[in-house]
Amino acid sequence: MTQPFFWWQTGSVYQIYPRSFMDSNGDGTGDLKGIVAKLDYLAWLGVDAIWLSPIFPSPMADFGYDVANYVDIDPLFGTLADFDVLLEQAHARGIKILLDLVPNHTSDEHPWFVESRASRDNPKRDWYVWRDPKPDGSLPNNWDAFFGGDAWELDPTTGQYYLHLFHKKQPDLNWRNPEV
Repeated sequence: MTQPFFWWQTGSVYQIYPRSFMDSNGDGTGDLKGIVAKLDYLAWLGVDAIWLSPIFPSPMADFGYDVANYVDIDPLFGTLADFDVLLEQAHARGIKILLDLVPNHTSDEHPWFVESRASRDNPKRDWYVWRDPKPDGSLPNNWDAFFGGDAWELDPTTGQYYLHLFHKKQPDLNWRNPEV
């Protein structure tokens, strides 16, 4: 017996980097309203789903992949109400919306990390990967970050290193902690 395909196995997914896709208000930056304005065109192309690069609030050290708040929209792109309109209008055209969610790390400006780095005994300390320096003061190990350089950054407040497999402004979450 043949199993039917899921939509994502045969569908066309169109990735949009909102910042450069369509500017609706003339400020030079693409936004959610700009995407809404192009939905008819995307439907005409036969797009089944739109994959949105990160639209969450971010200091933009890594083009939005350094998320500072997972429950809001960066004002650069619009508002939650604008997102609701995008979702409603896309669905009305049979287009799904996929959000690029970054579960590996947050921004170093995310409230969780700000709390985590405040002290070694902070309840959120173990939400991130912290390690003491080696006895000679060197890095915990020789790991490299994907963007180059060391994967560890010394936090002068607590004297420990935090892990960042990407940018130093993107501390890695500790997925071994069930609270995370």
